[in-house]
Amino acid sequence: MPDTAYAPAGKREITKAQNRQAILDAAREVFGEVGFETVTVRDIIRRTGLASGTFYNYFRSKEEVAAALSRDGARRFSPILKAQRERARTWPEFVRGALSAYYGFLASEHDNWMARRPVGETGLTVMGETPEMSAVFEEVRRSIIDEAERGGARGVDADYLAAACIGLAREVGRKMLARRPIDPATATDFAVALILRGTAGLAEAAR
Repeated sequence: MPDTAYAPAGKREITKAQNRQAILDAAREVFGEVGFETVTVRDIIRRTGLASGTFYNYFRSKEEVAAALSRDGARRFSPILKAQRERARTWPEFVRGALSAYYGFLASEHDNWMARRPVGETGLTVMGETPEMSAVFEEVRRSIIDEAERGGARGVDADYLAAACIGLAREVGRKMLARRPIDPATATDFAVALILRGTAGLAEAAR
């Protein structure tokens, strides 16, 4: 690791940003590979190639790293989802737009994750759920509840509907990432059909 004690201020700031990003990238990878509960700080440090002391210059624990990843995922996905919500004029349009945005985001994250891996290392075919993915799910959950309560799914319990949609989206997303090629369009069509038909059936039963 380069000694930054006497580096020009601009160079030190660049190095600090690079180190912090290296920690986040490493944490995203190991969280995705073996799960948040299993990962240790040592696992993250080992993946970065940085000294252990460097990690603690930026984060005090893996929980702080997870919180940073959550904020980053929500920050990047929120405007994507917001744009879809603004374009949607009906409940079906919202469902399709939100799911299309989500599966596209998943596929992009997976591609970026694989691109960062060392040459010759194939890695896993399925990226597990990371803290940032949980934050993205929360964005989708809140938007589903809002849209349902605004009349998109009249007579349907909004909390239950959000839980069902999120569970479906999560599992279809995992299966999508396991397939080759990764196909967000097919995943979207499948999930949209189930959600819209299920919502219509529930609304009819509530009348």
